[in-house]
Amino acid sequence: MTKTFKIEKPKIHSDLQQAQFEDIYFDEDPMLSDCEVKHAFVEGEELNKLVLSRVSFKGVRLLNSSFRRADVTDAVFDNCDLSNTRFEEGILHRVHFKDCKLLGLDLSQANLKNVTFDNCILNISSFIDAKLKQVLFEKSTLHTANFYDCRLEKTTFDQCDLDDIDFTVTNLNGIDISSSFFERIRVEAENLRGCIVSPQQAVSFASVFGLKVKE
Repeated sequence: MTKTFKIEKPKIHSDLQQAQFEDIYFDEDPMLSDCEVKHAFVEGEELNKLVLSRVSFKGVRLLNSSFRRADVTDAVFDNCDLSNTRFEEGILHRVHFKDCKLLGLDLSQANLKNVTFDNCILNISSFIDAKLKQVLFEKSTLHTANFYDCRLEKTTFDQCDLDDIDFTVTNLNGIDISSSFFERIRVEAENLRGCIVSPQQAVSFASVFGLKVKE
């Protein structure tokens, strides 16, 4: 892997107070800050402009919910399930997802900076029209994930399963996928220019675009 950028870690205090996710329902402006939430279960909720700041989530399940235009800063999601939950047009800054199930997670038109996805399941997730800067996908699966028309800067896919991922209308110049694997990938030839790939991947791309490699 070639990663020449540094990702800022979430800035969270060690002495966090325990909180319940339901606490935000009593606030005019939904917000959680400087707290730890454990083993909460939320399904089918809709909260616009949710603010999460300096929060640790452990074993939390936020399913089939909508948090459009959320602002998530300095947060850790450890062993959480956010399947089919929507964060469209959200802002995620200094956020770490570890060992999380994120099937169908929707981050369309979101802005991500200093975000790590570590050993996560991101199959069928959506990053359509999102902006990613200093983002690391590490040892994660992204089957059929959609990165249509994304702006990627200092983004690396390290040892990830990228099978059938969609990079249509997304410039991969400087993006490192060399340690990842896939059988099929959707991307235009002109948007592969400058992408960092392995020798085996180069041969695979050559065959996709009609080139014949002579040994």
